[in-house]
Amino acid sequence: MSILSSSHHKTHAHWSGVFAMTLCVFVLIASEFMPVSLLTPIAGDLHVTEGLAGQGIAISGALAVLTSLTLSRLAGNVNRKHLLLGLTVLMAVSGLIIALASSYPVYMLGRAMIGITIGGFWSLSAAIAIRLVPQHQVPRALAIFNGGNALATVVAAPLGSYLGATVGWRGAFFALVPLALAAFIWQCVSLPTMVNDRQQKPQRSVTELFRLPVLVTGLLACGLFFMGQFALFTYVRPFLETVTRVNASALSLILLATGVAGFVGTLIITPFLNARFYPTLMTIPLLMAAIAGLLLLAGGSPWATAALLSLWGMLATAAPTGWWTWLARILPDDAEAGGGLMVAVIQLSIALGSTAGGLVFDNLGWQSAFGLSALLLLSAVVMTLMTSHRHNKA
Repeated sequence: MSILSSSHHKTHAHWSGVFAMTLCVFVLIASEFMPVSLLTPIAGDLHVTEGLAGQGIAISGALAVLTSLTLSRLAGNVNRKHLLLGLTVLMAVSGLIIALASSYPVYMLGRAMIGITIGGFWSLSAAIAIRLVPQHQVPRALAIFNGGNALATVVAAPLGSYLGATVGWRGAFFALVPLALAAFIWQCVSLPTMVNDRQQKPQRSVTELFRLPVLVTGLLACGLFFMGQFALFTYVRPFLETVTRVNASALSLILLATGVAGFVGTLIITPFLNARFYPTLMTIPLLMAAIAGLLLLAGGSPWATAALLSLWGMLATAAPTGWWTWLARILPDDAEAGGGLMVAVIQLSIALGSTAGGLVFDNLGWQSAFGLSALLLLSAVVMTLMTSHRHNKA
């Protein structure tokens, strides 16, 4: 059975399934970041501080990490199509629970459920892309998933604040439920059955994977990249308000341009990855480090800053496609366990980067935070170079 199914996957590409999953990614990321623009009304309604309401984003991140590390093991031989459908239902239920939350603990329960879905979905993404499309089209499938991610990142905050103003914050979360149900139905129809081939090939455990030198340096490079990105990007808004001194509408426009450029980045990255894989992975953090340096010099000019941040958005949002493609290349048979590790590394690095950036930003000023970002990004370039050497040797 498994031999038949794997050869079938090689010849037939399930693009409708890829797009169904992309809709799911869109709803997921929109759900994850929806509270960002709705913190004030949520906090007021649930009688907690804005800081406590913001912990709803922290709890979803923490549970995403836990789920990503354990799901592949816990799910065992469950058909991966059923697993994805179960996660999609969980996402719809989470939206309902948050929309109807009568108290802070109920709101946090809904946020925890979104975290489980995020961890599960992303840790499976590379493994499922490998099963839905032929090998040479995996980067394109992953770029499409990341396109859904990029689009949601652009849309979540403005859409959240718009819906919050028109139908209230509960209505904003409720609006995600029909989208989740649409994603469920589309995945039901378009995803092939994905029985786990474990009987044929036992999966390696996370500890066994850590014995692969190329995986360790690659995950380090990926982690340094995300730390560098978020050490700077988390503090873009205060930077724009105090250094560039833009007004509220210019701020929204610059952030929108950054997001749209990011979406364009996911659309154009695939040919670069197919042509020159590691050089592309190294050029992205190198250029971003240069942008961090140029912002130190040109941060006072709104036009220069807008142009630099748009380029930053394009590079930063395209990069995850590169790293997920790398994972699918070095662990074609262990993409689930590897995907779990990847999600954990990315989430942890985002938390570390934004925390370190914040401490430096508060205590030493924005210049030091941007300098730290450039340093981390340059370290990522060096680690990526080491990874490419190890990969070529292997």
